[in-house]
Amino acid sequence: MPTSRQLDVVPNPHPGRDYEVSLEIPEFTCVCPKTGQPDFATIRIKYVPDQHLVELKSIKLYIWSYRDQGAFHEDVTNRILDDFVAAAGPRWIEVIGDFSVRGGIKTVVRATHGKPPSA
Repeated sequence: MPTSRQLDVVPNPHPGRDYEVSLEIPEFTCVCPKTGQPDFATIRIKYVPDQHLVELKSIKLYIWSYRDQGAFHEDVTNRILDDFVAAAGPRWIEVIGDFSVRGGIKTVVRATHGKPPSA
């Protein structure tokens, strides 16, 4: 199946309501840009949609597009956030890159955009 850096959106059927969409992607892979070694992570995305939702199949293809790409953990987490914001314009979004141990170091990167939902 081909990969794509295109995130497709669909209309939010409830744009007048704040609600949270949570996605967990436990099979994220990319490669270290310095060594070429594989990096494995769980990517967690939570967002409060505005006018659009990100279509799930496009998320799958988008995530697969990173498999052979060199990316630092901090950069890839922020790129995912930026691409979601550009595609769907959510009211709020949080992306967490929870990377597996490599070289004795575990990395967790959290990036947010917008006003957090009220408790």
